[in-house]
Amino acid sequence: MTNQKNTRIEVMNFLGQKMETIVSEFLKDIDTNWQPTDFLPDSCSENFGSSIKELQESCKELPYDYLAVLVGDIITEEALPTYQSWLTDVEGIDKMEPQGWSKWVRMWTAEENRHGDLLNKYVYLSGRIDMKQMEISTQYLIADGFDIGTGRDPYRNFVYTSFQEMATNVSHRRTATIAKTHGCVQLSKICGVIAADEARHAKAYKSFVGKIFEIDPSEMMLAFEDMMRKKIVMPAHFLRQSGEKIGQAFDHFSDAAQRLGVYTTWDYTDILESLVNEWNISNITGINDKAEKARDYLMALPERFRKIAGRSQKAPLEYQFNWIK
Repeated sequence: MTNQKNTRIEVMNFLGQKMETIVSEFLKDIDTNWQPTDFLPDSCSENFGSSIKELQESCKELPYDYLAVLVGDIITEEALPTYQSWLTDVEGIDKMEPQGWSKWVRMWTAEENRHGDLLNKYVYLSGRIDMKQMEISTQYLIADGFDIGTGRDPYRNFVYTSFQEMATNVSHRRTATIAKTHGCVQLSKICGVIAADEARHAKAYKSFVGKIFEIDPSEMMLAFEDMMRKKIVMPAHFLRQSGEKIGQAFDHFSDAAQRLGVYTTWDYTDILESLVNEWNISNITGINDKAEKARDYLMALPERFRKIAGRSQKAPLEYQFNWIK
C-alpha cells in the first residue's frame, strides 16, 4: 500500500510539472472571463427596478419541478468550500507548493465560484424562491460534507471529477433548454455559460486520467473499476431541508430531475460509456491480470446499466420543497 501511494505521488508530481500549460489550456483568463454581473440587472442603472420586474415576469411560468432542480443545482454549486477542502487533501496535491496542483485547485475553484454566485442572485431577484430555506439547506450541505468513496487517492478522485463535471454539464444544458421554452431567455443564457464551464473542466479532468493511463495503466484501470462498482454519487447526496435527516431532500431532488429529464439514469449510463471510449479502455496495453478483469467489467457495464435504466419506474410526486414559494 505504501509503494502504491508513493507511485501515485510520483505520477502526480510528474504531471504537475506542466501546471502552467494545464492551467492555460483548460482555464480562462480572469480579466477577460465572464462575471455574474454580465448576466444580471445593473444595480447602478436607473432602470434597475424595471429590469427586475421584467426578470420576475419572465420567471412566472417556470414549473415546480424545474424550480426544485434549479435550487438543488444552486445549492450543489454553493457547497464549493467542501469541494476545495476535499481536493486540497488529495495525495500529491501539496498545499505548500503554490505553483503545483494546489494552483489548479485554487484556479478551478475560482471559476466554479462564479456559478453559485450568479444563480443565487438570479433566483433572489426572481421572487419565486424562499431564499432563507435555500440558505439553510446550503449551510447544512457544507456542514454535513460528503462521502464520495474516493479517499485521498488522486486516481479515484480524477475519475469522480471527470464523471461529475460531465453530469453537471448535462444538468445545466438541460435547464438552459427548458428555461428557454418557458420564455426565460436570460436564465437560459446563464445556465448555458455555466454548462460550458463544466464541459471545459470535464475535459481537463478527463485529460488527467488519460495521462495517468499512459504512465500507470493497471492501477488507473483498477481505480476506474472501483469507482464504478461503488457508483458515482452526486456531491449533494447529503442534501436536506430544515428538520430533515441527511440526504432526505436529495432523493426527491433526483426524482424531480428524472421527471423533468434534466438528469436521468440514461444520462448516467451515457457518461460512463463516453468515459470508456474517451480513455480507450478496450485498447489499453501493459496491464496486469487483475486490471484485465477490471477492464472486462468496465466494458460490459454500460449495457448492464441500460437494462436497469429500461426497468426504472417514473419517480413519485409526493414531496414539498420548502425552497419554493
